Amino acid sequence: MESSLFPVAVFFASIFTSNILLTNYLGMCSFLAVSRELKTSLGLGAAVIFVMATTSLLNWMVYRYLLIPLELEYLRFIVFIVVIAAFVQLVEMIIERVSDGLYAALGIFLPLITVNCAILGASLFMVIRDYDMLTSFLFGLGSGIGWSLAILAMAGIRQKLNAARIPRGLEGAGITLIITGMMALAFMGFSGMITIQ
Repeated sequence: MESSLFPVAVFFASIFTSNILLTNYLGMCSFLAVSRELKTSLGLGAAVIFVMATTSLLNWMVYRYLLIPLELEYLRFIVFIVVIAAFVQLVEMIIERVSDGLYAALGIFLPLITVNCAILGASLFMVIRDYDMLTSFLFGLGSGIGWSLAILAMAGIRQKLNAARIPRGLEGAGITLIITGMMALAFMGFSGMITIQ
């Protein structure tokens, strides 16, 4: 693959074939908890896209221009979490000012973006895979879009399930986990089209 096309391939792969939620199972807790309603899922998905894309870029810059020159690479976990927490706090304040309804609907899950392992995972993957700045940003953006696509699909399915007759033993988390597994299998159908290393 040409090097000029690699960032684009990483972007599409992170949405489909290497979906951070459905292939790496990162960010499952908020995915399962918030995917009950489409509106809330859309709001959280948009926030995750914004936070994941931006913090991937910020963490790349911090890692390359601060931690590597000072030989402090071993502090990347702590530093990445601090960057993510600070940025999420900023996003939370903006959402509170712009949309009281969305802020109330997201409730406790908005501050929990800070501990969403998918966001930290995206930053760690871009370091492990040694991506450049553009590729890191596109990987974060694609991972956020992939995570949001998965939560929106689940929210749509769960709203349809409200009218369905589900065996009592499968209600709630049981049927949600089964559907998540089926969605993961569906996304695996894209395997071989684009893979990232």
